[in-house]
Amino acid sequence: MLNSSLVSEEKFALEMDSMDELAYYRKMFHLLPGTIYMDGNSLGLCPKDAEGSILKALEEWKQMGIRGWMEGEPPWFEMSERVGAKAASLVGARSDEVVLTGTTTVNLHALVSTFYHPTPERHVILADELNFPTDIYALGSQVALRGFDREKSLRLVRSSEGRSLDEDEIIKEMTPDVCLVLLPSVLYRSGQLLDMERLTSAARERGIIIGFDCSHSAGAIPHFLSDWGVDFAFWCSYKYMNSGPGSPAFLYVHRRHFGTMPAMAGWFGYEKSRQFEMNLEFIPALSAGAWQISSPSILGSAAVGGALKITLEAGLDRIREKSLALTSFFMRLVETYLSKPPYGFRIGTPGEPERRGGHVALEHPTEAMRINEALIARNVIPDFRPPDVIRIAPAALYTTFHDVWQVAVHLKGIMDGREYERFSKERKAVS
Repeated sequence: MLNSSLVSEEKFALEMDSMDELAYYRKMFHLLPGTIYMDGNSLGLCPKDAEGSILKALEEWKQMGIRGWMEGEPPWFEMSERVGAKAASLVGARSDEVVLTGTTTVNLHALVSTFYHPTPERHVILADELNFPTDIYALGSQVALRGFDREKSLRLVRSSEGRSLDEDEIIKEMTPDVCLVLLPSVLYRSGQLLDMERLTSAARERGIIIGFDCSHSAGAIPHFLSDWGVDFAFWCSYKYMNSGPGSPAFLYVHRRHFGTMPAMAGWFGYEKSRQFEMNLEFIPALSAGAWQISSPSILGSAAVGGALKITLEAGLDRIREKSLALTSFFMRLVETYLSKPPYGFRIGTPGEPERRGGHVALEHPTEAMRINEALIARNVIPDFRPPDVIRIAPAALYTTFHDVWQVAVHLKGIMDGREYERFSKERKAVS
């Protein structure tokens, strides 16, 4: 049974939805019938514009064949730079500082291999223990490729409580032996948003190159990478940017590094006007495009371009405003109705708006994995991150306040009926 207070929260949710300036964009997505989708921080839903862009590119391939490279709309040959230029405003970059290319981890390798110049005195890459593991794997391999010891040259900032990082501690670790820092903009488990401006300033004061993995912030949170002086960044396009599974990623390089020779050169990073001269001497493009390696996936790039239209039209400031309102509402519902026995939920995401990203880490000390399965059985789609986090990600472009309220109601029902007990304690391969 719902108590009267929780019922009154539904009225608040419906009132908020009636005033929502972004409500129009919900119909621009292929929603999952009968489902409350709360996993946009892993894979955004399919925008109809992305579908249309893929079909358009497919038709160009059918009708033009190879001529599509120069005669497509836009020409396939220029698609990576054009889409990158449009996306640049989402991260506060200049149009030539962003390019659509590769995948997230490939871009990490391309960038770090260029900017990591270890010496016996200055050889440490500074990262953190809460980062998504692929970044740590890649950084470890970069250290090893340069002939250094991973145990000594890859330093991970520790978390005091396993949820968040302290910027003061990160800055303390920027010691004279550090030559490169790589951090996430938003922690993938807890949703903590780091103070990127402050960290960048501290790194630059010490002569340290700094880069960010913005996969959990791009398309959800405004950044100002150029003005802050961030050296490089990279991010995927399939989370808050809604461009589809395995879609191409983005990378950013500050203009002061243009002309630097990429360590992992490939023919699509060649100076554009001379690319088809087929010279054996590599001449890098004087833009972020220099860090491209291979020919782009045109169908994947078309999906990114189509999805991008919606985000740009809606405006990142409005997206961020609604995102914060959605997550604040959910956090309040949990703290008010689901934190005390017998429910036992707690919020692992910072409460301050300026310190959190687009998702909420809903923690349960003993049954998070099975509660996650029970939610899925009720057609609520979150995801689980071990050991105790259910990530709830209300995406501003297609999630309603009523959706958020319903998630809280489902959680109460699952706990009241002990529905989680029907599920195995063994983890699935993907959760």
